[in-house]
Amino acid sequence: MVSYNPLWRTMKERGVTTYTLIYKHGFSAYTITNLRRNKSITVNTIEKLCTVLNCTPNDILEFVKDEQS
Repeated sequence: MVSYNPLWRTMKERGVTTYTLIYKHGFSAYTITNLRRNKSITVNTIEKLCTVLNCTPNDILEFVKDEQS
């Protein structure tokens, strides 16, 4: 399972809010909702987040073991 917990830490460290992502960088509210719910997003979105936050994918997502497996 993918978790976007690193994204929220990275955003906080860099002073970037979801408001900034939506209104300054053009992310959709739907994408932000998917991130909050740990749903799938495109590689293009990951690339755009990395560019905006000046980071790597490891600063945005992590893989966690699904406890049902």
